[in-house]
Amino acid sequence: MEHNYPIKRIVDNKGFLVDTSFEKQIDEQLVKNLYYHMLRVRTFDRKAINLQRQGRLGTYAPFEGQEAAQVGSALALNADDWVFPTYRDHGATITFGKSMARTFLYWNGRVEGCVAPADRNIFPPAVPIATQLPHAAGAAWAEKRRGTQNVAIAYFGDGATSEGDFHEGLNFASVFKVPVVFFNQNNGYAISVPIEKQMNSATIAQKSVAYGMPGYRIDGNDCFAVYFETKKAFDYARCGNGPTLIEAVTWRKGAHTTADDPSKYRPEKQGENFVDPLIRLELFMKNYGYWNDEWIQATKEETTSEVEAAVEEMEKFPPPNVADVFDHVYAEMPAQLAEQKEAYLAHLGRQ
Repeated sequence: MEHNYPIKRIVDNKGFLVDTSFEKQIDEQLVKNLYYHMLRVRTFDRKAINLQRQGRLGTYAPFEGQEAAQVGSALALNADDWVFPTYRDHGATITFGKSMARTFLYWNGRVEGCVAPADRNIFPPAVPIATQLPHAAGAAWAEKRRGTQNVAIAYFGDGATSEGDFHEGLNFASVFKVPVVFFNQNNGYAISVPIEKQMNSATIAQKSVAYGMPGYRIDGNDCFAVYFETKKAFDYARCGNGPTLIEAVTWRKGAHTTADDPSKYRPEKQGENFVDPLIRLELFMKNYGYWNDEWIQATKEETTSEVEAAVEEMEKFPPPNVADVFDHVYAEMPAQLAEQKEAYLAHLGRQ
């Protein structure tokens, strides 16, 4: 089946166009937009790891190496669309408009970190594997019933394809032809489980056949392939044709989380042929005359300043309200939980 799902690529590892049909669609604005956001979220990601190591942030899930997949897909969205992320997709949500400070708060266990901007439809990150796929299908169905052209995107990893929610989400979306794109980032591992022990299928994209929807494999480290293929899937959905499954083949450069040691389960030289998506874009910019030293330097300074300001904002937040652990579980608090809350608050008052 693998030969039926070749990996679509527009720019190769050395930054040269291999599909010249997109040459006229790639302009300076798109190139700079992709580079700006990829550099921006990488700066955020590396800062978050440093903060965790300093004890200023909780356990964190890094995404370095997957910037092209997340930024390219998020930039193809419209402002009224829906995003259903996992715990590793803060590059996509920040690109789509979520506050960096709020994202830092999420990784400090704060309920405020789940709050999206009022003008963006961003669900809180799904920590349970694959639960966001049926949610995305439901939101897309609601948009279809309302008669809008809004779409939903559900991000998930390769491990999610082993969960029932994956199949339920795709089946529901297929039956009702809802406008949703299921965007898989196949980074080779579900925590420590390699893809070959996760499934017997040659590709994830081929799973689309069972649900009668288009399925594509793309180079997840080629930001142009991600952007144009995801945009095509969104356009397909907006026209009432239904869902698409995209497998973006990428690589998780670091650990699963800051509590993980990938050297325990990944061979030492595995991934050595990985070409950093940001470096690939930089090579493209140099090859085709988009590189500008002054603009690059200004962009680095701008993104660094934004991240530092977000850290400062996060650390100035007032102490968390302990009542949050009680108040945000049920729509109507059960009597037993109300008693526990009252007893706990009384205990705090006696300290």
